[in-house]
Amino acid sequence: MRRVLGLLALLWMGWSGATLAAAPKTAATRTILVLGDSLSAAHNIAANQGWVHLLEVRLGKMEPPWRVVNASISGETTLSGRHHLPALLETYKPNVLVLELGGNDGLRGLPLAAMKDNLAAMIDMAHQAHVKVLLVGIELPVNYGPRYREALRGVYADLARSKRTALVPFLLEKVALDPSLMQADGLHPTAAGEPTVFATVWAQLAPLLR
Repeated sequence: MRRVLGLLALLWMGWSGATLAAAPKTAATRTILVLGDSLSAAHNIAANQGWVHLLEVRLGKMEPPWRVVNASISGETTLSGRHHLPALLETYKPNVLVLELGGNDGLRGLPLAAMKDNLAAMIDMAHQAHVKVLLVGIELPVNYGPRYREALRGVYADLARSKRTALVPFLLEKVALDPSLMQADGLHPTAAGEPTVFATVWAQLAPLLR
């Protein structure tokens, strides 16, 4: 009986010690939630080549630690993102939200007023949860016409100003016009273009991590 009690005591001490050792790391860890579409989901390239993974690598060099939760889904629209965000905020309790949505709304020619309303609602959700927001914009191919393209651009600029969020005006700004950095569809970067996309995001994201 004494031997059994001794073993139980050792097991309890080992479990308790492991829990206490792990607690400080969990408490110190801060989280970035990326809610995007195929541009953030490493479309047609390896996941470890996408800009979100490059962000994770960069943050791995910081102290205290950050973790990156990539909730991006190919085909995601602002409406579906609006539906997904509450559960994501509750589950991961991020410190920063990188909101990269709207490209699929634009490509489908959806009403920009609805897109703006969805993005505004998501920004409000994040702010109510005391989460900083980096809004990431996208632009459309020239065949969509200057009026629609300009209006889409204005959605991001207006929201960043009215909601006081950080803004990346155009995620693919430095790669979109370079065929060597874009896939054959003309919409998604190649693996070679992803470091440049990461640099574009990082320039606006880094100040939010202080």
